[in-house]
Amino acid sequence: MSKRIAILTSGGDAPGMNAAIRAATRSAIERGVKVYGVRCGFSGLIQGDLIPLSARDVGGIIELGGTILESARCPEFVNATTRDMARKQLHNHGIDGLLVIGGNGSQQGAYALSQEGVSVVGVASTIDNDLVGSDITIGADTAVNTALEAIDRLRTTAKSHRRVFIVETMGRDSGYLALVSGLAGGAEVIVTPECDLPPPVVRELLEEAKRRGKRHAIVVVAEGARNDAQTLFSFLCEDAESDLKPRLTVLGHMQRGGRPTAFDRLLATRLAAKAATLLIDGQSGCLVGLLSDAATATPLADVAGVNKPLSRELLDLLDTMKL
Repeated sequence: MSKRIAILTSGGDAPGMNAAIRAATRSAIERGVKVYGVRCGFSGLIQGDLIPLSARDVGGIIELGGTILESARCPEFVNATTRDMARKQLHNHGIDGLLVIGGNGSQQGAYALSQEGVSVVGVASTIDNDLVGSDITIGADTAVNTALEAIDRLRTTAKSHRRVFIVETMGRDSGYLALVSGLAGGAEVIVTPECDLPPPVVRELLEEAKRRGKRHAIVVVAEGARNDAQTLFSFLCEDAESDLKPRLTVLGHMQRGGRPTAFDRLLATRLAAKAATLLIDGQSGCLVGLLSDAATATPLADVAGVNKPLSRELLDLLDTMKL
């Protein structure tokens, strides 16, 4: 019987996941390996919801956002009993190896399975770009550009009405999306979990910008900041000492949607093809990410549960660029 591998997408969907499914499937088929897709992530794996994938099944999906295999959160996967059910399903379907396309939580699940004897290789895919083992992850570039387009559009109205716009980006506990889209969009203030600012400090920064002649402002806030967008908005609205006129925009899940950029399509293709090759060749317990412009494997033991810090260089640019 020929070798079989399974592919699943887990956690939050990211633009480029379909390109990764396509690349992994075709790379495996070229090697004479049968490919199965697991629907709805680890939840689907527990239930044995696997479907065969052919080269034609993944045709015409490289440009699509989301994931044709669908995705789901599966918090119960932390339980050994639940993972045992997943291992039994892989055995029952004759699967020799598993490819896990996803972010930090997904790779923690992949690592746990690898520790229990399952051949697993991860592919770095999350708009949060918080995975150790990859300079940038699948979906992050598209999400940044989506947020940037929104910021550019909001600045038009901010200029017209001399207003302050507070824009909330996604990112969970990472401020990458807020930092990069805020810098690229010329935001006057950026608030992230790693660089949190109390409401009075944000007010003072805005008042200072006004004294320098700025008649409008953009404040970009990561959803995971302690002083989140709603907190800052409420403070500025209720602050009797301020004449700022804030408006709040929560970008939310629109940052995950839409067609992946050319960068994300190529990144997903490179990483998933490499991951499939490693899995077929017998390597396990690693994450494939982009390091120094090369698809590179990093042990899952060094990745699982670890959040990648923000670039110090980018953080240092904040004070200079707000002038």
